[in-house]
Amino acid sequence: MRVLVVDDEAPARRRLIRMLAEVADVEVVAQARDGVEARAMIAAHAPDLVLLDVQMPELDGLTLARDPGVPAIVFTTAHAEHAVAAFELAAVDYLLKPIERERLQHALARVRDRIARRVPPSLDTAELGELMRAARDSTAPPRLSAREGNRVRLFELSAVTRLWAQDKYVVLIHDQREYLLDESLAELEVRLSAFGFMRVHRAELINVAAVVAIVGESGQARVELRDGQSAPVSRRELPALRRRLGL
Repeated sequence: MRVLVVDDEAPARRRLIRMLAEVADVEVVAQARDGVEARAMIAAHAPDLVLLDVQMPELDGLTLARDPGVPAIVFTTAHAEHAVAAFELAAVDYLLKPIERERLQHALARVRDRIARRVPPSLDTAELGELMRAARDSTAPPRLSAREGNRVRLFELSAVTRLWAQDKYVVLIHDQREYLLDESLAELEVRLSAFGFMRVHRAELINVAAVVAIVGESGQARVELRDGQSAPVSRRELPALRRRLGL
């Protein structure tokens, strides 16, 4: 199965490509950052399947899916609210970020079945109901884990305001104590973006809901967080953060 991966976030593309590399009969033939690039890649590579993000600059995934002659589409997004529109466009599946390997494998199996039966990649009512339930169930916030000797400490995501890279580890502070996580900041960015976390600096990931103030201007800006912590904001990410905060 020839696959095109389309997402405007590079970490999300890399994670999907890593997972697809573990599947024996799948070849990633190209990747694209938005719908305009994806349209060109579809014409150039004729993929069997497009793993397609919904919200992207230039040309969004729902608009691209309306193109005549597009191959089978599995939407990959952090936003559950587009599911009905996606299925009206005959999507084979709808995966909510952070995408789990089991759900990705299930989506690939659905595409294989449609290719084998040579039927259009559309959903019947029963399938739509099943996938809507799966999408809804997958929106529960994950918990973070950190090792303490022979114990594993769990943290509710709502209690975490900031994660940052330090040496080879990712650190979080809870109740004035530091904990080290096993996941990389890039992996956490992909996994937590659907739950209000945003990369504001190459070494900083914050809970946007925890921001109480922005201090300084572009190039020297920082955010103050509700638990007293603060984090630097890069010149590149400051405009996006201000939009997220409604400023």
